[in-house]
Amino acid sequence: MSTTVTPFLGSEHPPVAKTEARFHVIPVPMELSVSYGSGAAEGPSAILNASDQLEAYEAGEFPCDGGIYTTAPVQPAEAERSNPEAWLDAIEAAVGEALDCGAKPVMLGGEHTVTLGAIRAFKARGEEIGIVHFDAHADLRDTYEGTKFSHACVLRRCHELGFPIVQFATRAYCKEEADYRAAHPKTLFAMDAEKLALKGPPSPILPKHFPKRIYVTFDVDGLDPSVMPSTGTPVPGGLLWYSALFMLREIAVDHEIVGCDVNELAPIPGLHHADFTAAKLTQRLMGLMQPNS
Repeated sequence: MSTTVTPFLGSEHPPVAKTEARFHVIPVPMELSVSYGSGAAEGPSAILNASDQLEAYEAGEFPCDGGIYTTAPVQPAEAERSNPEAWLDAIEAAVGEALDCGAKPVMLGGEHTVTLGAIRAFKARGEEIGIVHFDAHADLRDTYEGTKFSHACVLRRCHELGFPIVQFATRAYCKEEADYRAAHPKTLFAMDAEKLALKGPPSPILPKHFPKRIYVTFDVDGLDPSVMPSTGTPVPGGLLWYSALFMLREIAVDHEIVGCDVNELAPIPGLHHADFTAAKLTQRLMGLMQPNS
């Protein structure tokens, strides 16, 4: 695992103190439960390295204005690195520090389990937010391969904390997950990939009574493998780049994005475009978290 830390977009934005930054970029190289292709632990460093190739000026604006503080990789003590709860505690502390500084947390995974640590930090501060989830998979199993903290269970754990969820681009999930959705029609909504492809996004894109403050979790396998081949569980039929950006922009029109994560990038050596795509997605999310975006 790489230990080199590159500040996000450090080639364009000099790092600022954590108490002065609008964004805390939080790399989390967690990889305990991936169940097919491996390499997610290298995702955060790949995104940070690729971010040096981004332009500060993007789509007519400066998405990362306001200052960026990039933390050291968040991980528990070496003796605890096989313990998912120790990882979640470390993530909760890092995201909680960002919130206490008045910054927007931008987490880079790592496996999708990292999202639970962030959501715990919001829960501990009494935040009433909704979760907007882009993914090929529903991640609503109760357990998977013997653990409740699998990447395949993370949205179930977040929902159990009391947060409503909207899922987009899902296209690979089991009957248990379909049944769990059906059992929670008032707090768990979904627009699967096939329906998106055939009918387009709903209008309004989020349910009428969904919280106005939202956390976006984006598993990169929500994108089509033609756009994002570097992920452990690629599934055909995902979102294309501009479709994903359109949906994110529409969401941000009347909702405040209070934090986000981009996860499950598993870099393929020499295949630079996928790392760059994940970095650019991170930058675009940061732009949508700007005031008056």
